[in-house]
Order: sequence, then C-alpha cells, then structure tokens
Amino acid sequence: MVLTGAHYIYILFMVVVLITMIMKKESVIPCILGIFALGLYYTRDIIGALGAIFSALSVALNELGPVIIIIGIMVALSKALEEIKAIDFMVGPISKVVKNSTSAFFISGIFMFIMSWFFWPSPATALVGAIFLPIAIKAGLPAIGLAMAINLFGHGIALSTDFIIQGAPSITSGAAGIEGTEVMSEGIILYIVMAVVTIGTAFYMLRKDLKNGDLKCEIAQTKEVEKKDVSLTAKISIWLVIISFILDIIAMYKFDLKGGDATGLLGATALMLLIVINFMNNPKTTLDKVTDQLVGGFVFGIKIFAVIIPIAAFFYMGDMPLVTVFGDVLAEGSQGLLGDIGLVLSEAVPFNKVAAASIETVVGGITGLDGSSFSGMSLAGSTAAVFGTAIGANVGALSALGQIAATWVGGGCIVPWALAPAAAICGVKPVDLAKRNLIPVMVGLVVTTIVAMFII
Repeated sequence: MVLTGAHYIYILFMVVVLITMIMKKESVIPCILGIFALGLYYTRDIIGALGAIFSALSVALNELGPVIIIIGIMVALSKALEEIKAIDFMVGPISKVVKNSTSAFFISGIFMFIMSWFFWPSPATALVGAIFLPIAIKAGLPAIGLAMAINLFGHGIALSTDFIIQGAPSITSGAAGIEGTEVMSEGIILYIVMAVVTIGTAFYMLRKDLKNGDLKCEIAQTKEVEKKDVSLTAKISIWLVIISFILDIIAMYKFDLKGGDATGLLGATALMLLIVINFMNNPKTTLDKVTDQLVGGFVFGIKIFAVIIPIAAFFYMGDMPLVTVFGDVLAEGSQGLLGDIGLVLSEAVPFNKVAAASIETVVGGITGLDGSSFSGMSLAGSTAAVFGTAIGANVGALSALGQIAATWVGGGCIVPWALAPAAAICGVKPVDLAKRNLIPVMVGLVVTTIVAMFII
C-alpha cells in the first residue's frame, strides 16, 4: 500500500486536531480546514473544495441524525415528567430504604444511572440531584458525595456505555467503520472493569474522609428541598413509562432489534408516551405542551451536537464515506484513508497491543479535555481503526477503550466546566468535585487499559 497526498493531508490535520484538544481549544476549525484541504487535493478546485465541506457535513448529519432525534425526544419526555412531578413518585419508595451514607451513595447513583440510560445524564442530573439531596443529607451523605455519585454513575458509567440510546457507540463505531453493537459487546469487560474500579476507589476515599470528619462542614452548608405533592395521573404516567420501556427492551431481545431499529422503537415509544402523558395530565393544553417540550428537547440535542457534527464530518472522511463526497477516488483494495494508514504503520513501525491500548486511552482522554466527550469519540474510533488494522487487534474493544477514556474525562467527571451542573444542583464547587473524582477516574483508566492489553 502506497500512501498518497490525501493520506498525508489527513495525518497532518489529525495531528492538528489532537494538538488543539491538548491545548483545550475547540477543534471545529481544524476539522473544517482538513475537509477543505482534502477537497482541494481531490477536486483541484476551490469551488469543489467548498462544496466538499457541505457534503461532508451532510454525511455527518445523516449519520448522527437518529442520535440527535432520539436524544431530543427523550429530553422532551423527561421535561414532561418533571413538569407533572412524576419523578418524585419514583423516589418515594426508594427513599425509605436509604438509611445511611453507603445506601444513599449507591441508591442515588444507581437511580442516576438508570435515568441517564433512558433520559440522558444532563436532564437526569437536575432531577436526581434535587430529589435525592435532602434524602442523602438526612442519611449522612454530604453534598459532595451525592455530586460524586451523580457524576460517576451518570456521566461516567451510563454515558460511557449508553446501551439504550446508543449515541456514544454510534459515533465511535461510525468513525471506526464497524457496527455499534460490536463496540458494546466487545467492550463489555472494559465497561465493567472501569465501573467497578472507579466507583470502588471513589467510595473508599469518600468513606475514609467521612470517618476522619473532613466533610462535616459540607453537610452543614446544604439546605433542605421542599417536598412536592404527586397527583394520581402523575403516578400512572411514571408506571406507564416504566412498563413501556421494559416492553421495548424485551422486544429488542426477542426480535433481535439493533442499531437504528432499536433506536427507532425506543424513540417512537417515547414520542407516543409524551403525547399520552400530556393528554392525561393537561388535556386542554396537550397540543401546545407537546410542541414546546419537543422544541426544548431538540434545542438541547442540537446544542450538544452542533460542535460534534463538523468534527465527525472530518473523521468520517477517513473511512468509506469519503467516496460519498468525492466519488471513486480511492485506489483498488483501499480500506479508506485510515485503514491504509494502519496497514502502512503495521509494516513500518514495531507496534504491539500494549502500545495500542495505551495510546488509545491517552488519545481518548485528551479528546475529552474540552468537556464534551462526544466531540472526541470520532477521533477515538478512527484511532482504534488505525491501531486495529496495524496489529490485527480487536477494533471493537479498542473503540470501547477510547470511548471510555473520552467519556469519563470529558463527560462530566473530572473536567470542571463539564461537571458544573452536578456541582451546582448539590451546592458544591466544581473544582472541588473535579478533585474528588480525579484519582478514582485515573485509577480506573489505568486498570482498564491494562485489562484491554490482554483482550484486544
């Protein structure tokens, strides 16, 4: 395999993108310029290069569109449930079993995990934080402890796995040129290791500080939250949501629904639930309420993915979508720009699984420094494809490793500006929360990387 000018252009801009992320700067402009440079190379025409930018963005939007839609619908549904205070009903029985700081930490964390799987961590943070704050305090868990549970279980475990909505696996797998289900299945061991090690380390350190009395002041500073009444229709609504999603999960397994089919089923169910719940609780204003909630949900989705689309567009050009934009420009037998680079790398550089896993984790972590884990997943997937091709390793597992690193760093666990919502709802400083999460996340990433060396 002989590398062409396009390959070297792609390598150059990949390095530029990585440098901008290390510098904690946005990488949208380098990605757009990278597409433009590829366009100039292939079309030899400025007009054609400009058109290539738009075409590449269209390709990225087409790939990410279902993810944006499902997130928008789920956020809209969470808004509807929040307005009728249905979530309060869910927490009522749970609060009765919260007896101490240990149960408060894990029960609130698990609840956040489940909510994040279905409704996304950002809206779940406000719901879980506001409801569990007085419960946690009464049980002896300080506000910083609750914030840690929200971050680590929601923005960490739930967002890094994302098995229900499948936004993260879709982005990572798209850049890696594999199916999203492959990232989830091949990376399951890594997900479990990261979760167990990180949560275990965080809880150990928290218990140690509680025992030493270092968090007494934090407990005293936290205020109680007023309890809210829950109507009968709100109670029925939450049961309707729970039963519907359980039936969806059963259907996914029974009929082997994956990827877009599973997302479609989940999204359509959520959309119908949105209509039914609003009609049950606000029949006179249903038409307006549903519209407003959908608008809010889609605005939230677009706000998240506005930065991701141009970044993903560039990294999609490293795989076969390049042909969609520029036509049949790849040499016979080419596996895309990234695949070709991987083959040449395997022949020229002594590479092994230890190096591949280590670099994948570092790259994933660096891409997460901008506070948006999703913006770096395309790079993590692309890097996994290169390394996997170079050494004949498991691309799915490598992609999962990069996804884990990007998510746990940038998804809202250790980057101060990303975890601000959880810190704000719990009344603690973002920097203090970041410091608390730093060691557990780093320990988790090191152990997970070591495990990855043996399974890729």
